[in-house]
Amino acid sequence: MSVNSPQPAAIPTPQLTLAGGGALLLLASVIYLASSSAKLAVLFVIGVFLGITLYQASFGFTAAYRRAAVARDVSGMVAQLLMLGQGEAFGHSVIGAVAPVGVQVAVGSFLFGIGMQLGGGCGSGTLYTVGGGTRTVLTLAAFCAGAFWGSLDLEYWGDLPAWPSASLAEMWGWEIAFPLQIGLLVLGWLGLRAFAKRAPQTPLWTGLTWRLLLVDPWPLLLGAGLLAILNWLTLLIAGHPWTITWAFTLWGAKTAAAIGWDPATNPFWVGGFQETALNRSLLEDVTSIMDIGIVLGALIAAAVAGKFAPRFRQPWPWLAASIIGGLLMGYGARLAFGCNIGAFFSGIASTS
Repeated sequence: MSVNSPQPAAIPTPQLTLAGGGALLLLASVIYLASSSAKLAVLFVIGVFLGITLYQASFGFTAAYRRAAVARDVSGMVAQLLMLGQGEAFGHSVIGAVAPVGVQVAVGSFLFGIGMQLGGGCGSGTLYTVGGGTRTVLTLAAFCAGAFWGSLDLEYWGDLPAWPSASLAEMWGWEIAFPLQIGLLVLGWLGLRAFAKRAPQTPLWTGLTWRLLLVDPWPLLLGAGLLAILNWLTLLIAGHPWTITWAFTLWGAKTAAAIGWDPATNPFWVGGFQETALNRSLLEDVTSIMDIGIVLGALIAAAVAGKFAPRFRQPWPWLAASIIGGLLMGYGARLAFGCNIGAFFSGIASTS
């Protein structure tokens, strides 16, 4: 290295201490979870790696849509298409996320889209930015409240017109559904290329160095590939695709129950999976375990990169946008059967 070449910035000692503390918390959590369920321990570790990947690749959905609309930079959306294609290939022969489509989903997804822009992230983006020390803790709290609110109204929305659940793989078989969806993703990619013609694009790949892996943002293609692999591992171990927002709904319901709400007053929370989840520990809920892992993984990644810097004072317009955006995302995600992970990534990869 020449004398004049730039030296990598040293990571402050407090950041390294925080990273070490995060690693110890990771180890202790894995040991504790493994004492009751090896499966939960493994899924927690997968959640940690999801958090590291999301943070290091800055892999969100909101910013990609915004850049495409404002600057015709479609690199983020192309990375998402690549992630979908890989996720579908990895998800072959594993039970997927299949849900009906109707007025409920249309309204929910519309509300979620507005909420993403106001709240500054989607479901996964909110989690990894909370772990990274940024400003979305208030958004997450409002997200939980909105998701719980949506669960209380599901009986009304469920009575509106909708098509029944359908899976292309179940209707036509994977040998037809898989190439059909890959073909549609290719058409989407060609359409994005035409839309972005002659507009500057963020590169999908750059050379890998240790500094890049530990400090600098990862290439979009690396993030997309790792997320697809980690989703496949979730499918394989948990038996269902990666989801985010069910945990937010559950956290909101548990908080409401703690301050006096009676679950028996709402049909969504009476009987079946929902009542069971509400009556057991959060450490027994797969989605909650993985979401907590995402936050911890992002915290460790931010500290290793020397970028963990929480800010507690924010202007009131930002606070209002965070609350409104979080409420809209939570309510919309509950109506639309998930966020960009559960409904978009896992749903499309499941040929829903």
